[in-house]
Amino acid sequence: MGLSERQQRIYEFITKFMNEKGRPPTIREIGAKVGITSTSVVNYNLNILVREGLIQREKEVSRGLRLVGANMAKSMAGGPGFVQIPLLGKIAAGKPIQVPEAGLEPYEVLSLSRALVPDQEGMFALEVKGNSMIDALINDGDIVVMKKQETAQNGEMVAVWLKEEKETTLKRLYRERNRIRLQPMNPTMKPFYADPRNVEVQGKVVLVIRQLQKQAA
Repeated sequence: MGLSERQQRIYEFITKFMNEKGRPPTIREIGAKVGITSTSVVNYNLNILVREGLIQREKEVSRGLRLVGANMAKSMAGGPGFVQIPLLGKIAAGKPIQVPEAGLEPYEVLSLSRALVPDQEGMFALEVKGNSMIDALINDGDIVVMKKQETAQNGEMVAVWLKEEKETTLKRLYRERNRIRLQPMNPTMKPFYADPRNVEVQGKVVLVIRQLQKQAA
């Protein structure tokens, strides 16, 4: 089933808005642009775009729109003020979570302003799962943009691969004599201790993209 003229206009506005602003529009911004006063009517048309495989939605989240895969890459590519950062998957901010292997293929692309990320070389992004870093203002569902590196200074916030367990986690790293302390930033949680030979630093956090608070559309 094809798109109506109105749905095509909505889709074109979403892609243009994300290309220019680096973030999705709200329901009200979409309605104002295409001349729809009812948020329920906007929602109906967005659901059509979801059904057609053009976007994904988190309905309870303001700006909870994402272009799907190649559509995002195509619409964002070449924007002069933006860089493309691969979103590789999830990372635990809590107990380490098991993943199939250390390297993951990107399933989505983020378009970020060059003012935030001047150089995209070695950059990647991960979606945070858990609340162990809330005192560092990183919550469940936020996205961390990381610079690929294999070393870290004490206190830096890093993605760590635990080789024997085949698990990954996001913590602050501290070297203590014959062990490494992986420190959560949540007063209710205890640190993890690991043998340095079992710890592989994968990257350092350079930017946090906050998930906006849930609110009515």
